[in-house]
Amino acid sequence: MSNRVSSSSVGMERQVEMYMNGLQGKMPDYPVDPGKLRQAARDVLDDRAWGYLDGGAGSGDTMSANRAAFRRWRLEPRMLRGVENRDLTVQVLGTDIRAPMLFAPIGVLSIIHEEAEVAVAEAARRLELPLVLSTASSRSMEEVAEAQGDGTRWFQLYWGKNDNVTASMVERAEAAGYSALVVTLDTTVLSWRDRDLENGYLPFLEGEGLGNYFGDPAFREALEEPPEENPTQAILYFASMFSNPGLTWGDLEWLCGLTDLPIVLKGILSPADAERAADAGVDGIIVSNHGGRQVDGAVAALDALPRVADTVGDRLEIFFDSGIRRGSDILKALALGARAVLVGRPYCHGLALGGAEGAAAVMLNLLSDLDLTLGLCGCTGMDEMSRDRLLRAASDGSIAPDP
Repeated sequence: MSNRVSSSSVGMERQVEMYMNGLQGKMPDYPVDPGKLRQAARDVLDDRAWGYLDGGAGSGDTMSANRAAFRRWRLEPRMLRGVENRDLTVQVLGTDIRAPMLFAPIGVLSIIHEEAEVAVAEAARRLELPLVLSTASSRSMEEVAEAQGDGTRWFQLYWGKNDNVTASMVERAEAAGYSALVVTLDTTVLSWRDRDLENGYLPFLEGEGLGNYFGDPAFREALEEPPEENPTQAILYFASMFSNPGLTWGDLEWLCGLTDLPIVLKGILSPADAERAADAGVDGIIVSNHGGRQVDGAVAALDALPRVADTVGDRLEIFFDSGIRRGSDILKALALGARAVLVGRPYCHGLALGGAEGAAAVMLNLLSDLDLTLGLCGCTGMDEMSRDRLLRAASDGSIAPDP
């Protein structure tokens, strides 16, 4: 018999709640199926906001590849393993978290819901799950921190051309209780995005997603007039300094010198880059292709994950995003070497439909799915998810040997 202490029966509790509601004629407020959830969000968002949230680079091939990669792996359930008590807890960067799920950093959420990132912070607080806040958030990092309370939060940094603004953002994040710095590497320029271009829409140019900039002292110091007096000038200055294609691996030393916070590099797909990250002394990496938003035809993030994990898994912590939709997806990512995953578009669909309540409901459903699927696979904890729990599916659906 397992002596593992149960930290959660969230899956069965959620099932019972929903089935009992059904007996009383009450259907779920938000679609459970990810496809139906996505369509429901489409129905409430205008074309521009939907194109920005749902679109990807070029043809969208990388987004399709992300989902196809999950289908190429099959879980191999084990029976009679005593899974009554399941513990979803994992440790990330020295902190225990409820489950291996984080709210991914997605910016400009004011185009999705009026409460924007504050609503997401409230959802993260309710579920006791970590939040990673985007630099390009519509609300300031301080306001979001206040809404989340004592929850674990990381700050995602877009490293621009103004070093003073970068240093100020890091200092503010530390002061507001963010416990790690996530540096996104794959957005030194914006990709060619058909849907946004056809809509002639970049929300930043309308002043959206600039909550962390307009209130930043270093950003304001660089302006001739404050943003509230001359927003056009502030927006144009932001556009000129937001991205920095001149960055190199050598610049990391300067950034690391700004803070004692753990540093995680987001956007790693190559084992060679993973080795460079480990050599630079960072604490973690996120294997990610930005949800397919940056390079059309890029490798699926899940296909990159095992190669990266095999290369540096013993040197730093590995996280994953891009394409997570179900509990089984999370388990596959963990089995292939991730310690935890970041979930993005699904909670935004919930946010569009119901603000904090909608985002929390979507993530609670995913958490419940994860809990039940873990037990059905014959596991009582996340540390049991290893590569030998997976089989590789061939193109015809048959099982092929693990390459």
